[in-house]
Amino acid sequence: MDIFYPLQIVADWLTFEVFQLSAHSHAGESVNFFIYDSLKIVLLLLIINYFMAIIRHYLPIEKLRDFLASRKWYGADHLLASLFGTITPFCSCSSIPLFVGFLEAGIPLGVTFSFLITSPLVNEAAVVLFVGLFGWKITFWYVFAGVMLGVIGGFILGKLRLEKYVADYVWKIKGQKYQEVRNKKESISVLMKEFWKEGWQITKKILPYVLAGVALGALIHGFVPTGFLEKYITKDNLFAIPIAVILAVPMYANATSVIPIMQALVEKGIPLGTALAFMMAVVGLSLPEALILKKVMKIQLLVYFFTITAISIMLIGYAFNLFF
Repeated sequence: MDIFYPLQIVADWLTFEVFQLSAHSHAGESVNFFIYDSLKIVLLLLIINYFMAIIRHYLPIEKLRDFLASRKWYGADHLLASLFGTITPFCSCSSIPLFVGFLEAGIPLGVTFSFLITSPLVNEAAVVLFVGLFGWKITFWYVFAGVMLGVIGGFILGKLRLEKYVADYVWKIKGQKYQEVRNKKESISVLMKEFWKEGWQITKKILPYVLAGVALGALIHGFVPTGFLEKYITKDNLFAIPIAVILAVPMYANATSVIPIMQALVEKGIPLGTALAFMMAVVGLSLPEALILKKVMKIQLLVYFFTITAISIMLIGYAFNLFF
């Protein structure tokens, strides 16, 4: 039995008993979808953000940065950077300090990109949502694809020797030290409250975007006619994935807010790989992100970064369409 079945009962009660909507109407389907997915996603976000607050308390980003820069990894540094990216949620607003901090610590440019590519695509909240919406098998291959995208993309960017295209002021920054994490002894009860507070603050910050994504997914689920989308975006259309990636670039959202839209597209018959490519492009190739990253890299480096990442996302989309 689905562990979220009680939430479905609540959604059904609110939709069909309280709001008196018909189960066979477009409005009824959309509202039921919105209530159920909203309840499930909020619950998952609260739980996972609480536990990730605990992990971040004992393993902050500064320690990860110093760990990568502390020794030679003999080729495994790209993999380690990508894996670190999966447990440290990255957003455009934090791109500049992360980018500068990693380079300042002596981490190669390509390894830095491995972290930056993977971090927005694969994070703890996105993984939990993927499990809830698509199951463990799809989630495993999604995480694998995201990590490999970071490894391969960072490796290629590193081999191209593009350091000359990093903004000049980045190299002039002196060794600014990050604030040390306080080692103040605190009781378990105090820490538990702090973890909950941090988890709630993170959840509250992203919740409006998540609900907006669920609302759009609900509209697609309830009002877009069955067969309309899949008529034009099919596995047989070789250009469907590039079109999906191009359409995603002007948008801006994090993974947790796009995954419900991706679910609605898949339910409407859009191939999984095409929907996944759209989701990854929204998260990792948005125009707002490019404008922010432009502050720390020259246009040539930005073009290399976007081109390599876009091609990799398209290849992942084709692979998912082929095997799923």
